[in-house]
Amino acid sequence: MPESGAEPADELVGIEADSSEVVFEGKIWDVRRETFSYGGETLTREFIDHTGAVAVIAMDDEERVLLIKQYRHPVRRREWEPPAGLLDEDGESPLDAAKRELSEEVDLEADDWHVLADYVTTPGGNNEAIRVYLARGVRPTGSTFDREGEEADMESQWFALDDVVDAVLASRVQNPSLVVGALAAHASRARGWSTLRAADAPWPDHPKHRPSGS
Repeated sequence: MPESGAEPADELVGIEADSSEVVFEGKIWDVRRETFSYGGETLTREFIDHTGAVAVIAMDDEERVLLIKQYRHPVRRREWEPPAGLLDEDGESPLDAAKRELSEEVDLEADDWHVLADYVTTPGGNNEAIRVYLARGVRPTGSTFDREGEEADMESQWFALDDVVDAVLASRVQNPSLVVGALAAHASRARGWSTLRAADAPWPDHPKHRPSGS
């Protein structure tokens, strides 16, 4: 029988690929094929090679969360989600990327930043890792960013955190960063925000941020 009472924790495994090649080069991300040895077998897997991303749960003094509504073509819906963006700027830290996205998408800046949660979106099909930040002490930047494409008609609105959690539990909103971020914020608030981590906390789950040899 499995041991009871232990705390679950994922295990990072340093398996090196025997071969690795890009089989499709896309506009935003690529498809990679790798061959590796596991359990006495040689396996081949294709996956989306993703840059990773950050998302921001921006909260005001009334514990309201600012969400944006943006069109997402693969699922053909305009969905509510937190400000978010890719880690696609060379040399930019995840925290700086989060600050940039908050400014570019909702024209806000914040005084207080913490790591709220880290997660991987689809570990069986891509290596996308997302860090969700909690930003408080928010205020307008005083300027408006010029938005294009799907961002040109974005809406933004403040919602009570409890109402966002209710929407998550009823599946009225399904964006993964919103689901993870809202539930993590709700749980952390119930624990006096004791689960928050430093804004520059290590991120070993992201392939680009792992210590060498991991």
